Amino acid sequence: MRPAPTILHLDMDAFYASAEQAAKPSLRGKAVVVGGLGPRGVVATASYEARVLGVHSAMPTAQARRLAPNAAYLVPRFSLYRSVSEQVMELLGRLSPLVEPLSLDEAFVDLEAGGVADDTVSARRTGERLRTAIREVTGLSGSVGLAGSKMLAKIASEQAKPDGLVLIEPGTERELLAPMSVRTLPGVGPATGDHLRRAGMTTVNDLAEAGEAELVRLVGKAHGHGLYRMALGLDDRPVVAERDAKSVSVEDTFDVDLHDRVRVRAEVERLAVRCVERLRSADRSGRTVVLKVRRYDFSTLTRSETLRGPTDDPTVVRGAAARLLEAVDTTGGVRLLGVGVTGLADFTQEDLFAQAADARERAARAEVSEKPVAEDSKPVEEEPESAEQLAARRWPAGHDVRHTAHGHGWVQGSGVGRVTVRFEEPGGPVGRVVTFRVDDPELSPADPLPLVRDPVDYSSWPASLPKSRSGPVSAAGGESRP
Repeated sequence: MRPAPTILHLDMDAFYASAEQAAKPSLRGKAVVVGGLGPRGVVATASYEARVLGVHSAMPTAQARRLAPNAAYLVPRFSLYRSVSEQVMELLGRLSPLVEPLSLDEAFVDLEAGGVADDTVSARRTGERLRTAIREVTGLSGSVGLAGSKMLAKIASEQAKPDGLVLIEPGTERELLAPMSVRTLPGVGPATGDHLRRAGMTTVNDLAEAGEAELVRLVGKAHGHGLYRMALGLDDRPVVAERDAKSVSVEDTFDVDLHDRVRVRAEVERLAVRCVERLRSADRSGRTVVLKVRRYDFSTLTRSETLRGPTDDPTVVRGAAARLLEAVDTTGGVRLLGVGVTGLADFTQEDLFAQAADARERAARAEVSEKPVAEDSKPVEEEPESAEQLAARRWPAGHDVRHTAHGHGWVQGSGVGRVTVRFEEPGGPVGRVVTFRVDDPELSPADPLPLVRDPVDYSSWPASLPKSRSGPVSAAGGESRP
């Protein structure tokens, strides 16, 4: 633990959805849901307006549509999210040489190592100015937590959401943590939380009073020791700028066991895409895809498949993960799913297209072998995609287009041979809507536009920062929300 709150945790607010709202003036202040839109689609991110209606990440899109039928449902634009993430990470890198990215929209920063903060006043000032810089460079908001440890900085940023700053003064950790739920602590998921609840422990204070020996008896030596230290507010983990990672993985623990096989497969495919996203953000590729399944009885199974060469192709990783799932019995229910890639390399196999085609061919062969056979012993042929399905793939909802006469716009939707486009740009007025034939020769896909057309120059950051425009700081250490 540090004597000053010089560890900063930044978490961008509803990142994907906020980026879409910033890019599309007509969606500002409205419910926006980003994710898969098909029958197996899953919500990746929901705007705060959608969250009020009960929509949250990892929820099936079909369920989200029932809760928020009037929300805008968009397909993710990862090229935009990665470019904005690079802008944010560049700002963080100017603050300190020790920046530990956790995902595209989240990172720890050691302010002391960068010489920009060594006490409460300087740490708070740096955090406030960082939020201002992020808004002026990207047009988006981020929540900042400041504390003497990584665990507490992350807890502080959660308390700061949305668009705020919370600083935890060193020496106040025990008092702050005491009334919080045990689920607040890192590594305490639904299963561990239920186990502790049955033992009469629901708050962090309950864990601290129980003592280390009792926690070791309940959850095991390694977990019990760490849990007790966290309950006391103790966390000595350093901010690590570069890790010699041996694998990249993502996993989700579900509040309710998953029994629907279709839902399980959709979750695996979503995790595979997230895994590749992290792989690409680290400029790495990997050769072995690993699937992790924790079942209803806490038994954990892992399956792996080694590819012909390193890859960062989401189609390849998603396909491999789906094949691995076929070998796992999930009928009793699934508590946790994870997808990882090991055998990391700094390059990608040149013949990616051949590798992807090989994966598709294997999947096709598997599907053919399982298809019903007609009376004449000929395989039943799969129906070709309809014109509407082809149009939806060519014109994904939310993606960018350009028309020779109307300029830049984005797809609102497509169907019955038509595609509807709203022509507007970031920072501009709400645009008008025009409908075209799906094969209109004047309409073509386009790259995303920058969210901020003329961003403030922060090349001298942090030496000559503009005065913070953040709101007044409350006596409790948090910042008033706009």
